[in-house]
Amino acid sequence: MPSDKQQHIQTLMQLGEGRDVFPKAQRDVIRRSWQRCLEKYQLDPSRPRPVRVLTQQALRDHQESADELLHVARAGVERLYSQIAQHGYALILTDQRGIAVDFRGQRDQLSELRRAGLYLGSDWNERYAGTSAAGTCLHDGAAVTCHQREHFDATHIDLTCTAAPITDPQGRVIAALDISALKSPRPQESQTFALSLVTLHARMIEDAYFLHRYRDCLILRFDTAREFVHLNGRGLFAIQEDGKVIAANHEGRRLIDAHLERWPPWTVSTLPAVTQLFDGELNELLSIPHASLDQIRAFRLRADDAIVFVTLIEPRGYPVRALPTVSQQDDPVPELDQLAGDDPSMHRLLKLARRMRHENVSILIRGETGTGKEVLARALHDSGPRAKAHFVAVNCAAIPESLIESELFGYLPGAFTGGRPKGMRGLIQQADGGTLFLDEIGDMPLPLQSRLLRVLAEREVSPLGAETPIKVDIRVITATHRDVTELIASGQFREDLYYRLNGAELLLPALRERADRHYLIRKLHAELQAERDQSLHLRADAISALLNHHWPGNIRQLRNAIAFAMATAEGDEITLHDLPEVCQTHTGRARGTTTPLAAASPFASGASSSTTSPAPASAEAGEEAGELLELLRHTDWNVSQVARQLGVSRPTIYRRMRRHGLVAPNHQPLAS
Repeated sequence: MPSDKQQHIQTLMQLGEGRDVFPKAQRDVIRRSWQRCLEKYQLDPSRPRPVRVLTQQALRDHQESADELLHVARAGVERLYSQIAQHGYALILTDQRGIAVDFRGQRDQLSELRRAGLYLGSDWNERYAGTSAAGTCLHDGAAVTCHQREHFDATHIDLTCTAAPITDPQGRVIAALDISALKSPRPQESQTFALSLVTLHARMIEDAYFLHRYRDCLILRFDTAREFVHLNGRGLFAIQEDGKVIAANHEGRRLIDAHLERWPPWTVSTLPAVTQLFDGELNELLSIPHASLDQIRAFRLRADDAIVFVTLIEPRGYPVRALPTVSQQDDPVPELDQLAGDDPSMHRLLKLARRMRHENVSILIRGETGTGKEVLARALHDSGPRAKAHFVAVNCAAIPESLIESELFGYLPGAFTGGRPKGMRGLIQQADGGTLFLDEIGDMPLPLQSRLLRVLAEREVSPLGAETPIKVDIRVITATHRDVTELIASGQFREDLYYRLNGAELLLPALRERADRHYLIRKLHAELQAERDQSLHLRADAISALLNHHWPGNIRQLRNAIAFAMATAEGDEITLHDLPEVCQTHTGRARGTTTPLAAASPFASGASSSTTSPAPASAEAGEEAGELLELLRHTDWNVSQVARQLGVSRPTIYRRMRRHGLVAPNHQPLAS
């Protein structure tokens, strides 16, 4: 019976004769390498040979050429070897030609490792040694495991090797990091962890080499997690003072590639500027070390709208100049500044709000239910010239349709049966000199829209029963969670009124899309402690659950969840188990996601048979329906509880249920 080596040689000889005898489970990366060995390098599988080892002088020449990399890589090599030595692995670091310029191995195995070619000066170039992890990794520029009989040369089929490439800041492969074992389990899957470990340390060495090469330049480091930016941020850019990118590491090049895919090749001649990659201004990036307490800022990527956290590394001796910062460009406005932490969408919104707070322009605030539309409106009022006058808030969805006209415009004595004997000043009149905030303007009945348009145009109001209009000086801020352009298209909202109300539009992001959720959690917790005169520590497991929840009810729901936990907590701290059950059981990640929750709605596949599900008029309608359905299900279809969570009236919830065809189990559809 032929040995394993004889069977292996026989298989390769048949392949050389043009016969397709690849093992069924053979991976493509190994197939391609074997074919190169046979066809391109003309290696003879019938003549196994040990790995070639260079002379001492030739080895020194290679080590001197790689001296800078070897100096930087030493710490990474030592760390990796300390983790694998006890499992019988040896480690080699090759240069770009496949020569082992660094080596680590157990003393009691040195003779055996040298015979196997796992030693200083060994040549693992695929052209000479055939298919191997190091050689094939250098050729393909990708991490690979070459397990036992996947090696081309029969001399090596007892080895199992895993290697990952190390690239320079221009993306060229300059080395391979390889760990190899003389003996290992037969299943190739046993090396999965080895592949991850080697790839991780190769990236660490690559980034250390990048930082060393560009130690005299400005370097931007970024990551999707704020906690890791300073410690081990995944992305690195070396930049000039004008923001031009000089070089990038592996993750940085991926971001550049994503950017280049958005533009035709003829529009891109050089590396982009960082302001083309991050949605922010250059002074916001350059001022990070001086304008941010933790020297980190959040930005959105222009390529895919994801949020990343960025810090700036300045070279030693870099002059500290008076760089323009956000606080220098715009005076601090406490009423607005406290609404957000470090979220790029909120930064842009608040920057516009600062400039609009002194203007008399009507503002339309859009955002999902619970995102803080009224809070923003009140902050605009409190930070502007009308701060000493009244701020009158009107929820157009909460006032019964039969009363909304009299509530808004007021009435004279005797104007209608059942009215107050002395009449009533309408809400518009009460806002004279101040701000009128019309929440859920999209739910205002069409006939009243005409009267409101006249008020905005003439700046006068006519109470019911009055013959003479009354002049009013008001600033109007409106808000809605609905897409008003869809309402206009369906004839439910006047187009001319929309343009009167939309002098400027502020779009509030959903809580699940914000990068400053931790700031909001801490802020709401502090506010509730002050209100209740309580001192309860918010434990890490509770914070983690709050960060991970997707919050269909947004900030309002988050506040309610913290209040619930404070009311039910035993002792002096809030734990995971003190939170509402929905926060404990939901595991969907919120960080960095912009996916709407429509997938949880009845419009997604697998809808409950107890819920009618007509097609939504728009993606936003589907999102609203999904959020409402989820809240109803979590409260066992308790409409009163849902109304309290969303801060609206029960009739409003019923109206929305009718709009989206949502029907409680075992109930008849709501009448329209």
